[in-house]
Amino acid sequence: MDKKFYLVREDVLPEAMKKVLAAKELIERKKVDSVADAVQLVDVSRSVFYKYRDAVFPFHTMVREKIITLFFHLEDRSGTLSKLLSVVAAANCNVLTIHQTIPLQGRANVTLSMSTSEMTMTIDELISQLKQLPFVEKVEILGSGA
Repeated sequence: MDKKFYLVREDVLPEAMKKVLAAKELIERKKVDSVADAVQLVDVSRSVFYKYRDAVFPFHTMVREKIITLFFHLEDRSGTLSKLLSVVAAANCNVLTIHQTIPLQGRANVTLSMSTSEMTMTIDELISQLKQLPFVEKVEILGSGA
């Protein structure tokens, strides 16, 4: 399922999402030692925090940082990482980090962080192109920002 992004005014966000944003900010600014401390301070459950943490972002973070982290579940075939990176490069993204697990049972996980400040397409278009690669089983946005 392709994910779309929307810009929504804060006053129409559900209270739970506002609290998740507040908890994320506490964690990011190192005002708390753990997720448990953050959710307790903003009065939201851990399950709600984990449900929304990768789905709701402050607008300024998305616009300013222009960094995205993607998670891939790939079939282990020769040249898959090279082909994946060529699609990313064709979109004019700058790869910052790559983490690949050792392939087990013909599958490998790859986490890719990249700068999208010079990207020539939308994030949705890039993800759609990546999902069309025959060896890509799954693509998820893990987060954005630095």
